[in-house]
Amino acid sequence: MMHKHLRKPPNQTYHRRLAIALIAATLSACGDNNFSDLRDWVTSVKKRQKGTVEPLPEIKTVEPFLFKPDDIRDPFMQNDKIEMPEESKGDNGVRPDTTRAREELETYELDSLRMVGTINQEGQLWGLVRASDGTIHRVRVGNHMGRNYGKIIRIKESQIELLEIIPESTGGWRERKAALELTEANSVKK
Repeated sequence: MMHKHLRKPPNQTYHRRLAIALIAATLSACGDNNFSDLRDWVTSVKKRQKGTVEPLPEIKTVEPFLFKPDDIRDPFMQNDKIEMPEESKGDNGVRPDTTRAREELETYELDSLRMVGTINQEGQLWGLVRASDGTIHRVRVGNHMGRNYGKIIRIKESQIELLEIIPESTGGWRERKAALELTEANSVKK
């Protein structure tokens, strides 16, 4: 009977010794000890002229602003209390009628009013407008509403159109179209 020679696998110590020998051989090949090019570069960098840092900018003091409201309009004053200018640049003849009696819906801001429907009585279409306090008002063409002298110029089934007169920065007045749209959720039609 023939016995085959069984080989034992190499042990771990053998592998470690082999790895250390390979690393040592690799490192010895790199160890040229010729750093002359590195030394030359460091020397040239050190010889360069050193830069200067610019001084910080001078801090300027800001003069305080003193608000003098003597000659300007109070932005919180209602539009009906604005004084009419005697002469304005580019006067186009547009002015609100300050002599007429103010209507009840002119005490509300236009964006606080809601169109909730229309009523057709004897061939005339009336608009129904809910004020911010919940009161519903009946309006027709020619009535006024909103704080900008808004005059109703047309009433449709779904909209009330107005022509407002607003002050300009130059002291005059100009016209601006505005509208109240029907709010579908609360509409009333008769």
